[in-house]
Amino acid sequence: MARPLLTLILPPLLGLFILALGNGFLSTLVTLRLDNAGASVETIGWVSSAYYVGLALGAVLNDRLLLRIGHIRAYACFASLVAAAALAQALWLNAGWWFAMRLVGGWATVGVYLVIESWLLTSSDAARRGRILAFYMISLYAALALGQLLLGLFKAPFDAMPYVVIGMLATLSLLPLCIIPRVSPLLEHAVPLPPWRLVRVTPTGVMGVFGSGLIVAALYSLLPLYLQQAGLSVERLGQFMAMVIVGGMALQYPMGRWSDRNDRQIVLIILGMALIALSLALPMAAAISELALGIVLFVFGGVAFSLYPVAMSHAADRAPPQALVGMSQGLLLINAVGCTISAPILTGLMGRTGDNGLFYGFAIISTVMALFFMWRRSVRPAPQPVAPFAAHPVQSVMGAELEVTEEMVTGAEIQAEKDEAEVAAHQDNARFDAEHAIDESRP
Repeated sequence: MARPLLTLILPPLLGLFILALGNGFLSTLVTLRLDNAGASVETIGWVSSAYYVGLALGAVLNDRLLLRIGHIRAYACFASLVAAAALAQALWLNAGWWFAMRLVGGWATVGVYLVIESWLLTSSDAARRGRILAFYMISLYAALALGQLLLGLFKAPFDAMPYVVIGMLATLSLLPLCIIPRVSPLLEHAVPLPPWRLVRVTPTGVMGVFGSGLIVAALYSLLPLYLQQAGLSVERLGQFMAMVIVGGMALQYPMGRWSDRNDRQIVLIILGMALIALSLALPMAAAISELALGIVLFVFGGVAFSLYPVAMSHAADRAPPQALVGMSQGLLLINAVGCTISAPILTGLMGRTGDNGLFYGFAIISTVMALFFMWRRSVRPAPQPVAPFAAHPVQSVMGAELEVTEEMVTGAEIQAEKDEAEVAAHQDNARFDAEHAIDESRP
């Protein structure tokens, strides 16, 4: 990787690592604390979903702040809110209060993700996009795995101390972006790419990030509940959660490199089929031994956490360069919607079929994704390379026909919106210059 590119992506990755180190075990801590206080499974599910409701709200609104004040100052705002929301949870143990604070925490956290992802996407090209996003996910999951292990360091995990540590780390995450020379990417006018248009541009990418939200959110919020009801101690539970996240971290770069060199649709199909097999293997592994369960969870985490970066890289390949910020925002929103509905849906399935219903839910989601990916592959295969050159029969101009595809129409609409925005910006600048000239002419 080129040194200038590494210098550009290093500050946000360091900041993300420090913030996620503290924020990583907060979801697990919330689940365990509410269960220890006697809250019902449904209450735990709704409080957990509040975080993802905040993710969805932030994914709709946070780009405005980013475009207005830039990457570094936007990151400072969002990281400060993450710290404040975590510290506020230590003030009062109440389901309604925690719902509100988890919502604020989710709103701020998705802002952090939007800053980092748009920073990396605007700094990379298609040939290296998968690997750069792999570094992003490795930084995130390494911090999350270490954060899970922090649970075992607190002698009294249900007092205020863990929330203080989370707030301190979120505040310290500002240092890399403030101390390292400011080399954030320039933000020109961004073309909006709302979710309904994003579905037309890249349905495969949309399905991938949505399914990733359903599965990953359940891993964070419901898998600790499953492990605790299986009789594991808090320290042992943290180790199992760390194994899931380490598995996700271990496969990020190989998957990113593989997706850079091959058709990303094929990679997504293979990931979906692997998740089906692993989901069905989890109940059997749990019945055999803790070691077998840990091994399968390790591989499951590696495959499940690879869905999001591969799907995002596929979507970025389809979107025009000036729409990458809007694309990132739209995908974060769709992912947040999947995260929001995950806990209520899967807790209902667990209530009807038992604790193993969590794994059966994973299998159903993975099956739907794999079938959708295969269908999209049959409808729109990857474009063939233009080389080597092959001669074609000469065709007259009168006999040539231009096929107007859906992608061409979408691209034309996006370009038209960009042209309108540029015209409006020129008009605003001219108006400002005229007003300024009038002010200077006055005595």
